Amino acid sequence: MKALLLLLLVAHSCALPLPSEDTENWLLAEKYLRRFYGFPAGLRTGQTSSSMKSKLKEMQRFFNLKVTGNLDDNTLAVMKQARCGVPDIGEYNHFPRDLKWEKNNITFRIVNYTPDLKKSDVDRAIRNALNVWSDVTPLTFKKLYHGNADIMISFGSKEHGDYNPFDGPDGLLAHAYPPGQGIGGDTHFDEDEHWTKDSTAYNLFFVAAHELGHALGMSHSSDPGALMYPVYSYATGFPLSEDDIEGIQDLYGSNPNGRKVRPKPDAPDKCDPKLSFDAVTELRGETIIFKDRYYWRLHPQMPEAQQTLIKSTWPSIPSSVDAAYENPEKDLVFIFSGIRMWALNGYTLVEGYPKYIHKLGLPKSVRKIDAAVYIRDTGKTLLFADEDYWSYDEATGAMDSGYPRSIELDFPGMDDEVDAASYHYGYLYFFHEHLQYEYSYNSRKVIRILRANSILNC
Repeated sequence: MKALLLLLLVAHSCALPLPSEDTENWLLAEKYLRRFYGFPAGLRTGQTSSSMKSKLKEMQRFFNLKVTGNLDDNTLAVMKQARCGVPDIGEYNHFPRDLKWEKNNITFRIVNYTPDLKKSDVDRAIRNALNVWSDVTPLTFKKLYHGNADIMISFGSKEHGDYNPFDGPDGLLAHAYPPGQGIGGDTHFDEDEHWTKDSTAYNLFFVAAHELGHALGMSHSSDPGALMYPVYSYATGFPLSEDDIEGIQDLYGSNPNGRKVRPKPDAPDKCDPKLSFDAVTELRGETIIFKDRYYWRLHPQMPEAQQTLIKSTWPSIPSSVDAAYENPEKDLVFIFSGIRMWALNGYTLVEGYPKYIHKLGLPKSVRKIDAAVYIRDTGKTLLFADEDYWSYDEATGAMDSGYPRSIELDFPGMDDEVDAASYHYGYLYFFHEHLQYEYSYNSRKVIRILRANSILNC
């Protein structure tokens, strides 16, 4: 009888429906909006909830997504990215209460250390992260080895003593509290993450610099190029943008020593009428558009382009791209920067790269490629540099004879220089400055001229 009862229970449990992907996505969204956008507990959720739609719109506005109030793929993709555990809105942040330390000499203490790194590497990462903020303000930081400091720094996992638990690997990386007594200024890192001093996992210096910004009173920024942007990214060079510097100097003033720093440029605005592109390529059905340290990812079924730092996706390639093209038959994307080129298989760097561009057969006088495009119908790749172009045969791996040739003569109606190029169904799309030229490859003429950013639905 017991065996029969057990079988009945097993049969019943097997018949229970598994949560659908749609249900799981809505549960994820609800949890995300509660944590970061103040969505109240106990409210009805789902597609028809006006409260949920309102909070989704708030989140979409913050991340510069298309404001629909719907849980679309772009919104869901942002929700799944590794990020800071501090809310994007709320009393806590820099605005509107201007929480700050009422002194310029601030103490800190590292309470414990992660086993992922040497103790000296952790000390260096924290000190360098604090220096990022002292470089542009009058703040100084003194390390304590015992007792209470203004900023207590520690590593912990799950529930770690502040009733603000971490969630295991990925997801929430760290959080910090604003200036104040008690827990104010304290900065916690999730020990379930793998911490590194390079780009192989989560770089402690970059996460610490972000979190210590909160410990000084900074809020999250909606500029994806800012250090205080809530989503994790890895980059090289000085990490503060103009937006970061303006925010921290609004609280504490500038560095009296007048040290000059070069802030990161702001993220480009996709709908700037003067916007130009550095490179355009396809990648497994998506369009990738490079500009400065960023790229836009455009999926044919998603009207909203997603903007991301190049280094966040491809840490091994330069943060500035001159040209790019895809060879879909080989499932490779080639990236050009200066006199070197990289080959990517999806998001993985191909072994043996980078190589010099002259290995393709280009003369040594060519120091950079301005644009590259693969013509699928012919198996040729066109490489543009200054006012000339070359034709590279992908099948033979050699340059065609008779090149270089003049861009102006071979592509009548075009400017004599090209910034980026792509090819679709018999049409070449040339980008130069803020214009896009639709060129019929068969008719050899310009069909129409558009703004460059019309490709981004602007």
